[in-house]
Amino acid sequence: MAIQIPSRQLFIDGEWREPVLKKRIPIINPASEEIVGDIPAATAEDVEIAVDAARRAFSRNGGKDWASTSGAFRAKFLRAIASAVLERKSELALLEVVDTGKPLVETASDMDGVASCFNYYAELAEALDAKQKAPISIPVQSFKSYVLKEPIGVIALITPWNYPLLMAAWKIAPALAAGCTAILKPSELASVTCLEFAEICRQVDIPPGVLNIVTGLGSEAGAPLASHPHVDKISFTGSTATGIKVMTAAAQMVKPISLELGGKSPIIVFEDGDLNNAAEWTIYGCFKTNGQICSATSRLIVHESIAADFLVKLIDWSKNIKISDPLEDGCRLGAIISQGQYEKVMNFISTAKNEGATILYGGARPQHLRKGFFIEPTIITDVSTSMQIWREEVFGPVLCVKTFSTENEAIELANDTDYGLGAAVISKDLERCERLTKALQAGTVWVNCSQPCFDQTAWGGNKRSGIGRELGEWGLDSYLSIKQVTHYISNEPWGWYSPPQSSEELERSQKQN
Repeated sequence: MAIQIPSRQLFIDGEWREPVLKKRIPIINPASEEIVGDIPAATAEDVEIAVDAARRAFSRNGGKDWASTSGAFRAKFLRAIASAVLERKSELALLEVVDTGKPLVETASDMDGVASCFNYYAELAEALDAKQKAPISIPVQSFKSYVLKEPIGVIALITPWNYPLLMAAWKIAPALAAGCTAILKPSELASVTCLEFAEICRQVDIPPGVLNIVTGLGSEAGAPLASHPHVDKISFTGSTATGIKVMTAAAQMVKPISLELGGKSPIIVFEDGDLNNAAEWTIYGCFKTNGQICSATSRLIVHESIAADFLVKLIDWSKNIKISDPLEDGCRLGAIISQGQYEKVMNFISTAKNEGATILYGGARPQHLRKGFFIEPTIITDVSTSMQIWREEVFGPVLCVKTFSTENEAIELANDTDYGLGAAVISKDLERCERLTKALQAGTVWVNCSQPCFDQTAWGGNKRSGIGRELGEWGLDSYLSIKQVTHYISNEPWGWYSPPQSSEELERSQKQN
C-alpha cells in the first residue's frame, strides 16, 4: 500500500511558513528503510518567529482573543479539533504507521485517544469558569479572599516519537484549555501527524499564534526553544539525558517545567496469579508499541516457585505475536523507529549476553523480514542487578527476568532503580496488592494489569522519571498560575499605626505646650 506523505512547512502564526534556512529532514519508513518524504527543519531563527507569534497571541487585545476568554469559548475549539481528528482518523493512523513503524491497530487506537483527550479537556475548560473566584474560608471576618486560576503564558511543548500525536495531545489540550499559547516541537523522527494536526487547527480557525508547530532537530530547534527567555514554561517528554538539559536551561531563568522521562519499570508476578493472564499482561506491558514505551514493565520479577512454568508460558505467548509489516492485519509487533535505535537495542542484547545473561528467547532480527528495523520479542534470564540490561532503559522489545522468594525481596528488587515511572503487581491476594501499591516507588502502580492509561488519571514519575503530572485535573493545573486576591471589607481603619494628627489637633497641641 503506497501512502502519500503530505509535504508541509512550519506552522507559525496560523500560516505555513518555509524555514528561514530552507532546510528539510528526510522521513524514513522504519518498516522498509525507504525515504518516503521530508519535513521542514527549523532552526533558532524560526523558533524566534514562533515564540514571538505565541507571545503576541497571548496578549493580543489585552488577552481577550484567547488568554482571558472563558473556558467555554476555548472548549469549542477543543471539541472541534476532536471531531476533525476523528474525521481523519484512518488517514492519520496510516501516516503514523509509515512514520513510526507501529502496528496500524495501535496508531488507530492512538487517534481515538487524541480525540478523547481534547474532548476531556474541553469539559475541564468549561468547569474552570465556575471555579474562578471561589471564596476561601479565612478566620478574620474583616477580609475576604479568593483565588484566580490564570494561564501561565507561552509554553514550549517538546514531545517524543513513540506516540507522536497522542503525546502532543496530552500537552496541547490542557495548555489551550488553560488559556496558554504554545509552540510544539515534535521529535524529528516522527513529526508527520503533528504537521497534519496543524492543518486541523487551520480548519477549525484557532486564532493565529495560539498554537505553533516547528519541526526539526533537537539541537537546532528544541534547544533554542527550551532556552528562549520569552517562553514561560517548558513541558518535555523524552529521555532523562535530554530532560536534564531542559531542566538546566529552565533553571537559568527559574521557569517552571514538567518532565516525563525514562523508566525501568518492574512487574511482580506472585505464585497465586493466573499464569495465562499474567503472561499476557507481562508481554503486553513490555512488547506493546514495539517495546518503545517509557513506562514499559521491562523488569519481570517472578516468584521462584512458578518461574520455570511461567517462562514457558511467556515463550508460548511471544511465539504467537505476529511480527510483520505494521500495515498488515493482525500485526502486533512492528519496526523500531530508526536504524540508530535498532542498533542501540541490539547492543543492549549483545552486552547482556557478554555480561553472562542468557537470551532465553528472541534477540535477533526475524528471519522472514529482510528489510526494516525489526527485532524479535526478547526474553533475557540469568540477570544480575549490576547488569546494564537491569539498570538502563532499552526502549525496545526486551524483557529481563529475576526471581524472588519473599514479598520484601520482591519490593527491594522492584525499587532497585534510578527510575520511578510505573510498576505492576500480579496477585489474587488483594491485601498483598494494597501493601505493594504503597511500597512501590512509582508514579503509577497497576494491579493485575500493565499499561492502561486514562485521560482522567494522573500520569508522571518519581526519581529520575520526571517532575510533575500530566492528564486529569493535574494536567490542567500544570498550565495554570494561582493568584490570591484578598479584599479588606471592613469600614474600620486597620489601626496598626497611630494616625497622624489633623492640622487643628496639631495647632491645639502646640498652644497647650
